Amino acid sequence: MRKRLIAAALCLAATATGCGASVEPSRDPGIPSSVTLTNCGRRVTYDKIPERVVTNDVGITELMFALGLEDRMAGFAMPDDKGDLRDVPWKDGYEKTTWLSKDQLTKENVLDARADLVFAGWGYGFREDGGLTPESLEKLGIPSYTLTESCHNGRAKSSRGIMAPLDALYADLANLGRLFGVEERADALIADFKKQIAKVRATAPKGADRPSVFLYDSGRDAPYTSGRYAAPEQIITEAGGVNLMHDLADSWTTVGWESVVQRNPDVIVVCDYGDVSAEQKKEFLLSYPPLRNVSAVKHRRIVSLDYAGLVESPRNPAAIARLGAYLRTVQADR
Repeated sequence: MRKRLIAAALCLAATATGCGASVEPSRDPGIPSSVTLTNCGRRVTYDKIPERVVTNDVGITELMFALGLEDRMAGFAMPDDKGDLRDVPWKDGYEKTTWLSKDQLTKENVLDARADLVFAGWGYGFREDGGLTPESLEKLGIPSYTLTESCHNGRAKSSRGIMAPLDALYADLANLGRLFGVEERADALIADFKKQIAKVRATAPKGADRPSVFLYDSGRDAPYTSGRYAAPEQIITEAGGVNLMHDLADSWTTVGWESVVQRNPDVIVVCDYGDVSAEQKKEFLLSYPPLRNVSAVKHRRIVSLDYAGLVESPRNPAAIARLGAYLRTVQADR
């Protein structure tokens, strides 16, 4: 009888989750119950560790997987044109997580998944037209985190990027590490990425030997490319090249073919994704009359890199290594 009374007293003293249920703290012991982060220049406070995160696109989703946070995810939205996901380091993460939509993330996806955090970006799920924004989610009582590569930079409503791309990657890993209580894992990833990149940089072309590189994403009438705030800027730089469009204070944007012809790149990097294959993009570049005298086209110096390595993601170091190896062969041939 006495044992039953003690058990009843303990049950009454427990929290409202019910007697017999396991009660987990909102954050690991020793970690504050709320965390305040700087995201896109704003101080944002999160009251607890999110348990049903919804992400948009491959790079953002794989940042979560790289930190071992797939168990904290309710699902992701991603077109199915981003390459074969069965042969990536985070294959298990994809297998454990629900593919919510093969289109852009919507409010309906978020609500159906009962999300308690949306991790997306401007141009990566968040849209200026108001379809899905941090503000619209806030009205629904759902917190959000914005990919730093995509932060609006104030020059124009659609211009994006507030820091060097790899700094953006490291900032997001550090912030996510704090938010989810996995700082040691985040620090280890950042240190490993820096080590991999330093190894490429040590053997990369330098000074006048650095080839100019144009990033071609898509577009026939006008090419979609990368300014200095998108991941290709530092992928190209650390690999030993010079981004042809470094002077553009934007991340991903459209330019005119005349500027490409005038600047005469030594190398063109094709972003491999979408309905048009990398080989089809290469064939277009080689056959497009205005480009016939461009050095990269004349010498057929065109290389493709996966989309997932060219947006902010844990695949950036591998993309740097691959491009670095290619640029060393270009240097040897010039």
